[in-house]
Amino acid sequence: MGRCHLTAYCLAMSLVCGQAHSQSTETSNPQEVETINVWGHRKDGVGVATSASEGEVAFAKFADRPLMRPGELVEVIPGMAATQHSGSGKANQYFLRGFNIDHGTDFSASLDGAPLNMRTNAHGQGYLDLNFVTPELIQTIEYRKGPYSAETGDFSVAGSTNFETLANLAAPIASVTVGAHGYGRFLGAHDLGEGYVALDVTTSRGPWIRAEDLRKGSLLFSQTLGDWRLTGLAYGAKWNSTDQVPDRAIAAGLINRLGAIDPTDGGQTHRFLLSAKGDLADDLMVTASLQAYDLRLRSNFTYFLDDPVNGDQFEQSEHRLVAAGGLTKTWTGSVPWSFKVGAEGRYDHIGQVGLYHTRAGLRLRTLRQDRVNEGSVGVWGEANWAQGPLRASLGLRGDAISVDVASNSSVNSGSKSDALVSPKLTLAWRLSDQVEIYADAGSGYHSNDARGATARMSSDGSPLTPVDLLVPAVGSEVGARYERSGLQASLTVWTLNLNSELVYSGDSGDTESSSKSRRLGAEALINWRPMPRLDLDLSAASTRARYVDAPGADRIPNALDYVLTAGVTWQVTDFNTAELTVRRLGPAALVEDNSARSQPSTATNLLLRHRWDRFEGTLEILNLFGSHDDDIAYFYTSRLKGEAAGGIDDYHRHPMEPRTFRVGLRAKL
Repeated sequence: MGRCHLTAYCLAMSLVCGQAHSQSTETSNPQEVETINVWGHRKDGVGVATSASEGEVAFAKFADRPLMRPGELVEVIPGMAATQHSGSGKANQYFLRGFNIDHGTDFSASLDGAPLNMRTNAHGQGYLDLNFVTPELIQTIEYRKGPYSAETGDFSVAGSTNFETLANLAAPIASVTVGAHGYGRFLGAHDLGEGYVALDVTTSRGPWIRAEDLRKGSLLFSQTLGDWRLTGLAYGAKWNSTDQVPDRAIAAGLINRLGAIDPTDGGQTHRFLLSAKGDLADDLMVTASLQAYDLRLRSNFTYFLDDPVNGDQFEQSEHRLVAAGGLTKTWTGSVPWSFKVGAEGRYDHIGQVGLYHTRAGLRLRTLRQDRVNEGSVGVWGEANWAQGPLRASLGLRGDAISVDVASNSSVNSGSKSDALVSPKLTLAWRLSDQVEIYADAGSGYHSNDARGATARMSSDGSPLTPVDLLVPAVGSEVGARYERSGLQASLTVWTLNLNSELVYSGDSGDTESSSKSRRLGAEALINWRPMPRLDLDLSAASTRARYVDAPGADRIPNALDYVLTAGVTWQVTDFNTAELTVRRLGPAALVEDNSARSQPSTATNLLLRHRWDRFEGTLEILNLFGSHDDDIAYFYTSRLKGEAAGGIDDYHRHPMEPRTFRVGLRAKL
């Protein structure tokens, strides 16, 4: 550890004191000087966007930002945060617009047009794992919020995003990063002319008392063939889980804050993806993708509450194939009208999705095991009108879904289908070349787990009522956008109403139900370049999330009161840059009656970069100030060995990782 600190200190000093070297290099090789490519440069939206809350963020080729985990890329979306309560190979917890998006239920993502959320997942509906993403290979992130676009369908109630990878490399690269707690990462990318192939491998012991032993790797292939872009991905990961732990165990000295109650928790996953995207003549866009995916998770959140002998560990497992595709056709038509129509389809063949009671990873009994076939079709259209400073879009989307469930318990087997029509409306009024105001309204949905739609008996034998497959939501917002040279600013006020908060819990094999909900909020974004070498990015979001008709118990657990994020990029010299990011998550109710609440948390990360010739050196300091805040906190009942039957209500916390140093070297070959 001392050696790591010494290395980090020496590199930091070389970065700060590297101006003389930079000036001499600039004199001898002025053509080699690279203009800074600011992470998070936002595309202008006045005259183009349909809402104040949508946007596109460009990532310069191979530019970095300090990242604890790849999923934090979504934090370029104002008001969004990504944290973790388990191992680094498990999907993140996402927070946006008053949702604890439990691994993805109300936020959708795609990669080069291929859907990434997993329906009827072993762990949670809409499970969204972004750990396979290689940040250096992402060119743009497009995002929308709310259900206002006819193009977005399932899981897009709070928002949606598309990660677009680089089509070509500027030059082949190789990079190595090492850091504290046994962290090591290699990235190599080879140019193929009209494409490339890249290998990204990471290992980490982690700061935890029980080594996390993360092992993950991805192989990404991209090739352009005429009008078509092909993307291939092979990804695998294996890790030991580092789940949240109860306060009383720490207070009693049984473990410290980086310890574990059940040291046998863990997981592994694989994803193989092939997608094709064609930008064809006559304004026709076509996408098609095929994925093979599997997941195994071992978790124990309540310890000995249900089984005082063997413990409460459970395994969630699944294997599936996913085929998806879509097309979009645009007609410019006669001024002032233009039209856009599209269709999409998806089919999930889930050969096995199961929940098992385990002890130290060994299966003791099957709680539920199913085979599921799930297919959906969506069609949509938009009529767009523009006249002078005014623009309007009227959209309509229709979705139909059908599922067939074959369960190990015949009473839970069956077939079901559902359909939904969702109207959309967006209005924009350009007050000047710099200012535009918006009004948006629309309905959307998320799908429920297929097993919850056919289940009639829970794992403990109690009766269940099957739920609807599609859950509608209605939202609206008003906002404004201001843009001029070097400055972008937006302000949004929004509301969102869900018909229900039904969620299938893969942890218990049952559907957790609640009443209707209403969320209100405001968001602000400022991106400012006060001088050519300095870029400032600040976003703030505040939310009020409540259940409807639930007096005294109307709080939605883990709905953050606010999210603040800030970033500073400073080009110190032509060859030295510094990037600082700060994220503060507000408190949240942890139970419906608000009797238990989480505390605010702040994470600060720093990246220093020095370029010379074809090389680049980096120093990352993650959790710069060594904060002991929580990544996430829960309040529920659990039972440790020796405690009374019935367990104890307690806070369960997953701490932020301690201050971490990482140094890297990258070469353009």
